[in-house]
Amino acid sequence: MQLDRQTALALIAEGKAAQANGDPSDACPYDRLGNAEQQFGSRYWTKGWSTARSAAEEAQTAAPATAGH
Repeated sequence: MQLDRQTALALIAEGKAAQANGDPSDACPYDRLGNAEQQFGSRYWTKGWSTARSAAEEAQTAAPATAGH
C-alpha cells in the first residue's frame, strides 16, 4: 500500500461507503495497532466513516420537522 494522499482519499471514500451501507465503525478492515500500512488504513478509513456519519446526522437534524397533518 502506498502511504500517500491518493491512497488516503481512497480509504476515506471506502470508509464513507461503508457507513452509507450501514456498517458499524468497528467493521474497519484495517488494524489500528498493526504495522504502518495497517495504521494508515485504519486512520483514514475511520476518518471517512466518521465524516459520513456526521454528515448523515447533520442532515437528519437539519431536515424540517413535519406536523404530521
